[in-house]
Amino acid sequence: MPRVAVIPKPNSPIEIREVAEPELEQDSALLEVELSEVCGTDVYLQQGRLHGVPYPLVPGHVSVGRLSKIRGNLLDVEGRAFREGDRVTFLDVHRTCNACWHCLVAKATTRCPQRKVYGITYGLDDGLCGGWADQVYLKPGTRCLRLDADAETFMAGGCALPTALHAVERGEVAIGDTVLVLGSGPVGINAIILSLMRGALRALCIGAPDHRLESASEIGASDVLNFEEHDEQKRLEWILERTNGRGADVCVEATGAPDAVVQAMRYTRDAGRVVIVGQYTDHGPVSSAAAFNPHLDLNKKHLDVRGCWGSDFSHFYRGVQIISDPTRAAPWAKLKSKLSRYGLDDANEALADVAEGRVLKALIDPRSVSSA
Repeated sequence: MPRVAVIPKPNSPIEIREVAEPELEQDSALLEVELSEVCGTDVYLQQGRLHGVPYPLVPGHVSVGRLSKIRGNLLDVEGRAFREGDRVTFLDVHRTCNACWHCLVAKATTRCPQRKVYGITYGLDDGLCGGWADQVYLKPGTRCLRLDADAETFMAGGCALPTALHAVERGEVAIGDTVLVLGSGPVGINAIILSLMRGALRALCIGAPDHRLESASEIGASDVLNFEEHDEQKRLEWILERTNGRGADVCVEATGAPDAVVQAMRYTRDAGRVVIVGQYTDHGPVSSAAAFNPHLDLNKKHLDVRGCWGSDFSHFYRGVQIISDPTRAAPWAKLKSKLSRYGLDDANEALADVAEGRVLKALIDPRSVSSA
């Protein structure tokens, strides 16, 4: 029987359970999991900070593995049939309604109220629907993508890759731009890589801790600064010194800290662009210390400030295409040595390490033997 790691309820430790292998529906499949990601969203799930979550839950919304069983037809977006043994990943958003105002008019499927997501809004009662498991049941209609890369290189990007792709796209990063990324976690690291790939002349990064900033430098950041060692005024001076006194052309906030949203505006040049991607869940309001001034921080600067929540199939598809190209995938290949693997029995340790920023990226390997 497949083993799964389960969050039984908010603020409870992970439990390991055995569940029955599912009976396959027509045009569905079973995926043998090689690796599944542990990200900040999983920390929030364990802490009960996301709404509408059907506990008990098997986390793991971005995974990679091999198709072990297929019933009926499973096709990629080009209409090619998958075969048992193929290495694939799949879009974690299994379903949007394609009937509501958000889907049909706004073209914003990430805001569809009927959106169903593996490892987040599918619970254990819905079946094997999370990647922290031996197997994932790929329901009919799941968008699978053929992966012509090793599992580690793909997971070095993981769910942060399509999210950052969306953010860089929203920021309209142009050839010759100076991009400032606030945050040196997975989304920030991916935003640096993709900004340079899109044509930025240089990418700067303010983040912490030092081991994450070292990774930012390794994948192309031209300069980094540890925010824990410098106050906001010193950070602003650091930015101005590197941008001829103007500020960054584009600033991507990928921290999750509300005050960083205000700081992103202050670090950006007049008539520049700010993308807020780090506020995926509710981290509360900006503090009084931030002293946001709508006139000075936003309107007088003539800023273009854009929110960016999640990603859709187009970002996931393009991310897989990039990571499957050996030349384009080189920055992510450099990060493979930074990946930290955990067995299913070590899932609580993995969550704690991610929550405390002790690792760049944590991965669940269901084939791995517990370190205990």
